[in-house]
Amino acid sequence: MRHVPTALLLATVSFATLASAQTRYPAVLEGHAILPALTFVPAPADAPQELQISGRYATPSPQRVDVPESAMGISALSDKNAPRPTGIKLPFKGQPVQGLSGIRNLKDGTFLTLTDNGFGSKANSPDAMLMFHVIKPDWKAGTIERVSTTFLHDPDRKVPFRIVNENTPKRYLTGADFDIESIQPIGDAIWFGEELGPFLVKTDKAGKVLAVFETKVDGKVVRSPDNPWLATPGAPGPMKFEVRRSKGFEGMAQSPDGKFLYGLLEGPLWNEAANGFEHKDGKAYLRILEFDVAKEAFTGKSWKYPLEAPSHAIGDFNMIDATSGLIIERDDSEGDPALACKDGPKPDCFNLPAKFKRIYKVDFAQADAEGFVKKVGYIDLMDIDDPNKLARQGGKDGKLTFPFFTIENVDVIDADHIIVGNDNNLPFSSGRALGKSDDNEMVILKVGELLRAK
Repeated sequence: MRHVPTALLLATVSFATLASAQTRYPAVLEGHAILPALTFVPAPADAPQELQISGRYATPSPQRVDVPESAMGISALSDKNAPRPTGIKLPFKGQPVQGLSGIRNLKDGTFLTLTDNGFGSKANSPDAMLMFHVIKPDWKAGTIERVSTTFLHDPDRKVPFRIVNENTPKRYLTGADFDIESIQPIGDAIWFGEELGPFLVKTDKAGKVLAVFETKVDGKVVRSPDNPWLATPGAPGPMKFEVRRSKGFEGMAQSPDGKFLYGLLEGPLWNEAANGFEHKDGKAYLRILEFDVAKEAFTGKSWKYPLEAPSHAIGDFNMIDATSGLIIERDDSEGDPALACKDGPKPDCFNLPAKFKRIYKVDFAQADAEGFVKKVGYIDLMDIDDPNKLARQGGKDGKLTFPFFTIENVDVIDADHIIVGNDNNLPFSSGRALGKSDDNEMVILKVGELLRAK
């Protein structure tokens, strides 16, 4: 396989045509497997003892809570005046395997995936360990086996800033150090796209950090407000940063030959000169940044992905072939629209029901002169065909919906099928059922028409 030449990628197609492509293709359910919400692993024996419990700082209380299972989880999308419990209590004994964010097909029936930073922010995740997993879905039984778990650690002090477990022998990493959201194995290394810096993080297969790279756009370093080298001003006034909080590298693909990584930011960059976020013809757009794996450097080349609405975000990104890929685009909502609150927010209905949950095929070879990729078409994850009634939960009248807040896993299985999964934000998402924390669900979808679309 080959790297796409610049001339090919910058073919002349009008931006209006690219942004308006809305061809919908069918998606048929061919497998559904579930990893229960309450899936935990113990911290390693050589980790600090306090990491045997997680979520002390993620409860509604402003203070640390030490008693396990003493504080109810509340949906992150419930109204403050009508909190919606998720049925699971914090803190946890052990480390939660979920939520899963980012996936890579290992082509032997197993998949590489990761647990993201923990509980949603840098501030509340210092006891959430960073880890990645090999999982094996059993599509007939509807279950997901955790084959292995590997914890990230930094004994060689490659992380260039102070970490939570700074003065410990193994120096295990936590969600207060990095917010890893995407994963790509290349050779003997594992690469992670991260949101707090944003950074690219390189480890070996045992999870030992080998290097950390700052993000550069057009030759300049860009940072989020959680970047460790940004300090709060000593007096009231603006802080200067270019990436919104939690809008760093959510998706990251690799070229088929493994020579390049393509990091996709979740939110648009701030343009200080224009005093606004990057946009074109009323549409916000996201940067896809090319990174040369051998040179270990950003190449300076980038492409642009136009969002269908300014409030949308992306969930994951993987390539189909050398010139096209799949990107999850979704709104910030969860829950069955049929159970929407009709008379204002209440605990027994969805205040912000899911509406827009799509997977787009994008074409780099048909990018325009400004680098806007072509949106070839999409599937609607709120309208999945289930003619054989394979849905394990959420199926109704020959359909399956995926009404989750964050859907953060997509990769190609073969010429006709893809795998898709949600990040359940344990214990803060309850999009499948009221009052019940979401499980992590994986589905196989037959989408051959989308994969072959031009």
